[in-house]
Amino acid sequence: MLAAEEIHPQFSSGTARMPHVSVVIPLYQTERYIAEAVGSALAQTYTDFEVVVVDDGSSDRGPEIARSTCDGRVRVVTQRNRGLAGARNTGIREAKGEILAFLDADDRWAPNKLEAHVAHLACEPKVGVSFAASRFIDDDGAPMGLVQCPAGTRFGASDIFCRNPVGNGSAPVIRRAVFDAIKFYDSGLERACWFDESFRQSEDIECWTRIVSTTDWQFGYLPLPLTDYRVSSGGLSANTSKQLETWQRFRNKVAGYAPALEAAFGDRAEAYQLRYLARRAIVGTAVASPAFAMMARALRLHPSLVLEEPARTLVTLAASVAQQALPARLFERCGAIAVAQASRVPGLRV
Repeated sequence: MLAAEEIHPQFSSGTARMPHVSVVIPLYQTERYIAEAVGSALAQTYTDFEVVVVDDGSSDRGPEIARSTCDGRVRVVTQRNRGLAGARNTGIREAKGEILAFLDADDRWAPNKLEAHVAHLACEPKVGVSFAASRFIDDDGAPMGLVQCPAGTRFGASDIFCRNPVGNGSAPVIRRAVFDAIKFYDSGLERACWFDESFRQSEDIECWTRIVSTTDWQFGYLPLPLTDYRVSSGGLSANTSKQLETWQRFRNKVAGYAPALEAAFGDRAEAYQLRYLARRAIVGTAVASPAFAMMARALRLHPSLVLEEPARTLVTLAASVAQQALPARLFERCGAIAVAQASRVPGLRV
């Protein structure tokens, strides 16, 4: 049994020169996809990087597959399960590069991703977090015809808090100096952290909001689909009520370190989150769900949701009503399909 902080490096770069970029891949029970993820990292046109795979207590063959790459740029570190935030924290701690790029073990990158982001950060000294658009792929890696992309190229604190334009954990490439600026000591864990390990969900948006609201670093966007973000069919039926509970705890934390931001935009941010979770509840199941209650609360909190994004809001509201009123088979044929089709509107998947 490994101690909580016992870490076993499996590979080293074989050179004293530090890589410019560290690619951090958290790994937990994803043996089906890890070879593709690591392969997409190793296939980058930009070559001055290392790959740190953090085995977060996996019991499948994922770590073995990662080690089998036999590439000197790849090393695997092993720890007891601490969740995605804990795995990323270990990756940050182990990383040698001045730039850190994150790739979830079930996603993959376009070959020019690192090259594009390194150039972006070199040209924009005030940008600390560079991210790009993401294509949705299915379980088998086939494109779904959807691209996750925000509006605009610069984002303030309210944009990050309300809409999470970064979108997913495989999109951002971040300067180490940004993490130096938000580093904190967790007395309960007795170690330095960057992501909050008390969150098993919403850990990304919490970190991004803390960066934008407590530092001078900016978020910059590249309008290129450089990440393939895998949408698991099983993930659509996730416990949306639990996700909402975690998001509300995130909102309460924001009130502690950015009280003005939370007071001005907290209701709007929660309304967008409620609509996103309502859509997940609708598409994920044809049986009774909290979708209608979520939409009702979203509109009470922020009635302007209808004016800001009328199509998505009204389609989601109508589908949530239909889910309650129609027989399950009939709703499955029309209501959930309507919401899925509405997701094809360009922009954020919320």
